[in-house]
Amino acid sequence: MTPEAYDAWYRTPRGAWIGATEYALARRELAARPGTTLLDVGCGTGWFTRRFAADGLTATGLDPNPEWLAHARVHSGPNIRWVDGDARRLPFADNSFDCVASIAALCFIPEERQALAEIVRVARRRFVVGWLNRASLLYRHKRGQGAYRGASWHTMDEVRTMFAGLPVAKLRLSSAVFFPSGSVPAQVAERLLSSKLPWGAMLFAAGEKA
Repeated sequence: MTPEAYDAWYRTPRGAWIGATEYALARRELAARPGTTLLDVGCGTGWFTRRFAADGLTATGLDPNPEWLAHARVHSGPNIRWVDGDARRLPFADNSFDCVASIAALCFIPEERQALAEIVRVARRRFVVGWLNRASLLYRHKRGQGAYRGASWHTMDEVRTMFAGLPVAKLRLSSAVFFPSGSVPAQVAERLLSSKLPWGAMLFAAGEKA
């Protein structure tokens, strides 16, 4: 998939709803105020990074793909910093950012645990990480297809296990996008269902740096 096609999907009715739903939960879990520094690990085209910046956060997007970073730079304002880097070896000192986010990026890295440890290392206050959920309808319909080819899918228990031994506190898991069709009934159901349920397509883990 090209970066242009990726961003174009978020402009479709279904893509716009899914993106907004995922972002709303990630933003709520971070509970970050305007002016907070944030690193978006595996930012891709910067779709989520731009939304964090639009909410007043001082955002930095990091990705290893120069083509996607070039697209991100062209389609953003001057208030976002873009960095070419590897999630497994983040080029930042300990506690460099108030918050760190990573949404559906670690699931494409074989060394997920190593990347997660790096996210916790550079976070000063809070973090939120999103994984593809193996207990979701999306997994049943899309695993191994298209943009999901090669991705790892996890359950809540597997995500909790990945945090074992890391300096984190108040770890909380939640999920979003229970019915990924994006239809009107799906959107109504999303508003009625609790994010604490384990069946959403996007599985978020959020917490504090201990």
